[in-house]
This record gives sequence, structure tokens and C-alpha cells, in this order.
Amino acid sequence: MENQERKKRILSAIKPSGDLTLGSYMGAIKNWIGFQDSFDCLYCVADLHAITVRQDPKELRRRSLEQLAAYLSAGIDYRKSIVFIQSHVAAHAELSWILGCYAMFGELSRMTQFKDKSQKNADNINAGLFTYPVLMASDILIYNADLVPVGDDQKQHVELTRDIANRFNSVYGNVFTLPEAFVAPVGARIMSLQSPENKMSKSESDPNGCVLLMDKPDDIMRKFKRAVTDSGREIRFDRENKPGVSNLIEIYSAAAGISREETEARFEGKSYGEFKPAVGEAVVELLRPIRENAESLLRDKAELERIYKEGAERAAALAARTLNKVKKKVGLIV
Repeated sequence: MENQERKKRILSAIKPSGDLTLGSYMGAIKNWIGFQDSFDCLYCVADLHAITVRQDPKELRRRSLEQLAAYLSAGIDYRKSIVFIQSHVAAHAELSWILGCYAMFGELSRMTQFKDKSQKNADNINAGLFTYPVLMASDILIYNADLVPVGDDQKQHVELTRDIANRFNSVYGNVFTLPEAFVAPVGARIMSLQSPENKMSKSESDPNGCVLLMDKPDDIMRKFKRAVTDSGREIRFDRENKPGVSNLIEIYSAAAGISREETEARFEGKSYGEFKPAVGEAVVELLRPIRENAESLLRDKAELERIYKEGAERAAALAARTLNKVKKKVGLIV
């Protein structure tokens, strides 16, 4: 009866391999906030995943803390959800080794992200890049997460997680919950301001294409004023023929909390020169409280440390139950 009544558990994480963007907020974190009342939520800063690519240690620490502060400032409530830094729960890495013994070389070599990242980092094709999906499986299975909100590029990893869990369960009984990839409610699809055919990314080569959560208002306005538009003068949504304007409509609609149609009506007859600053101003006001609250939290290092230590303790308590069960099953002395 207890299992039937418990809320389904969600685990979600973002790597601190770059600064959080407007796309990260509108596409992921905004949905996370809404999950908190309906699900049992764990939200993680996936710093172990970030080091498959060489990182500047100081920058990685800065981004990890800024990302945590942004989660909290955006509306993730550490009293409702477990908010933690991945490397603070050692059980993730420990379970990853065990699960690696139940993951097949062939299936790991077929992972699309491994192929893509190997091409982009040809001088650093390390074992961590190859076994990254096993650590992701450990992140999910150690908390017996029911649902994992992912984009299309991560669905393959959730399928691998299910395969590993099934393989383990078939030998040792019903140890792991089989997770499902969770398609979140449709959020804004935020594209680059300079290359609107590509998603806004923290790894974008042109800094003017990407709005960061911690950007100052002047920087946000400058980026929107330089945003790529399209030929013609009409402000209407047409992703195929007017990708630049469509992206700005998507952003404005999400920031203002109105539909695309309402945005089109609001700016009917207006010029791009009027529209772009208006989008910038809407984003400035959307991000202002998040940035200001995050800056305040980052200045209060003791409070931030208290929150992430408390989160790690709560996460570790859950993880220990699963890890001890797994150890006993495979024959390790606990």
C-alpha cells in the first residue's frame, strides 16, 4: 500500500560545463519548479559528468555554485525537493563501477553522444567519455527514480539505464525501479539569437547568441538588439521561413506568459527595431529576480553551504539504502 501511495520520483540534473542560459531556464528549470508539488524531486548539479572534458578547476567550482544558487533562486525549494551536488554523494561513483560490470561494451560504443563527443574532442577520447552513460544510469537507479525528464539527445541513455537495470534484476531479483524517460510539458524552444536554426547553448561560439541567467540587464539588451531577424517586416511565427523572428516571438511569449498569437497581435504593425528591445526588456524583468537572488545567495556562502550539505545528506541517505542492497546482492561484504 505504501508504494502505491507514494509520489513518483523524478531525478533531473544539468552539467556545470558552462553557465546556465535562458534556454536552460525556459526549457528545463521552469518545468522542474512545477514538478515539486506532484512528484518526489531530486535536482542535481552534475559536476562529475562535466569532467569528461577538461575544465578549469576554479571555473568549474564557480559554475557549480552559481548553478545551485540559480536553481534555488528560480524557485526550486530545498525543503520540498532534494537539491545537491553530484560529487558530494560518493555512492553515485561507487554504484557506477558495479553497474559498469553489467553494461556491455557494444551497447556503450553505440551511444550517439559518445560518437559526437569523440569527434568534437578527438584529442581527449577518455574512458570517462565512454562510460558516461553508466554514471548516468547510476544517478538514476541509485534513487530508484520513476521518471527522468530528458531531451531527445538523452533518451538513448535512459533506454540503456533500463537495459542495465533489467539485466541486473534478472539475475538478482527486483532491485531497481525501471525508469521512464519523461517528456515534460511543452516548454519554450529557445534558439540562438545569432543562429536561430540552432538551440541556444552554453557552449555557443558567439557570445551574442546566448543569454545567460546571470547576465546584467545592459548585456541582455545589447544581445537582443543585435539578434538576427529575417527578410520582410512582418512579426509572425513561422519557424521554417522566419526562424529569427519566430525565436523572438517564442522568447517574448514565454517571458510575458502569453501565447504566440497574443504576441503577434501585440506587435502587429511594429518594426523589428521596436520588437527586439521589447523582447530584451521582457527577458530582463524575467531574469532580474533570479539573478539578484542568486547573487545574494552567493554572497552568503554559509547559507549556500548549509543548503548543499543538507541536500547531500538527504540524497546520501536514500542512495545508501540502494547501494547496500546492491552490494549484498552481488556478494560484497557490507
